[in-house]
Amino acid sequence: MAALQYYDVILKPVITEKSMDGMSEKKYTFFVHPEANKSQIKEAVEKMFDGVKVAKVNTINQDGKKKRRGMTIGQTAKTKKAIVQLTEESNEIEIFAGL
Repeated sequence: MAALQYYDVILKPVITEKSMDGMSEKKYTFFVHPEANKSQIKEAVEKMFDGVKVAKVNTINQDGKKKRRGMTIGQTAKTKKAIVQLTEESNEIEIFAGL
């Protein structure tokens, strides 16, 4: 696969009750590209959002679920989530401001 650019790494934010509770501690959750590593995720967040400094990144790999349609058995796509912890002096991410 070709090298990932920073705008290809972050796919979309995760909007759940648990991720909203983490925002008070400056923890933001994103769906990311399955082949992205922690340093690529850190670089992408710092480039996409102005004034943001990342302290650490935790990642979670989720395998696809088995699904059936009659006798045919398939599998959904695997996903990867990243929980990004910002530093204390960092700005907040604006896409979550109105939620």
